[in-house]
Amino acid sequence: MSAAYRKQEAARPGRFAGGGESRFLDGQLLVAMPSVMDERFARSVIYLCAHSEDGAMGIVVNQPSRVKNFPELLVQLQVIAPQERISLPRGAEEIQVLSGGPVQTDRGFVLHTPDFFIDNSTLPIDDGVSLTATVDILRAIAAGEGPNRAVLALGYAGWDAGQLEDEIQRNGWLHCPADPALLFDRDLGSKYIRALRSMGVDLERLSSVAGHA
Repeated sequence: MSAAYRKQEAARPGRFAGGGESRFLDGQLLVAMPSVMDERFARSVIYLCAHSEDGAMGIVVNQPSRVKNFPELLVQLQVIAPQERISLPRGAEEIQVLSGGPVQTDRGFVLHTPDFFIDNSTLPIDDGVSLTATVDILRAIAAGEGPNRAVLALGYAGWDAGQLEDEIQRNGWLHCPADPALLFDRDLGSKYIRALRSMGVDLERLSSVAGHA
């Protein structure tokens, strides 16, 4: 897990301080507005893992990685031997490999259901989603002892202090509560439209100057 990510998590100031609603968006989805032309983020859906005064970190959950084969990735990382690919549990074979963002694209970040936990490695983000960024979770998945549902992302998206807030103010992003069913769904191509629909937004009527959620 990156030092920047740990710093952001440690810096979270009282999410429920004073009984009021937090102004931070960790645990929510960011959905790119049509005005986002950067090819890395156009029509992207991002799960925000950490958001604080120091910045934000999230995982793009609707863009496939060039590394499409999870078993082959396990071999490349020397988690399993090549001959062990045929004996992997079915759940391991079905895990998708995502392009999580342009930062640290050589590192893996596993978003998963909260039925799996490693001390000092797993970060619960909300009631339905946790994040583990160590090779131990890959070994557990290969052994059939991993979480019920998971996606592996190579890389992540990051924002400096105040940057995400500025992009939202400039109508770059909509945001909404994350639905684990959408987050872990294998149909990547429909996630963008489905995320918009969850907010009652019709893409055909959405303009680049629409207000933010």
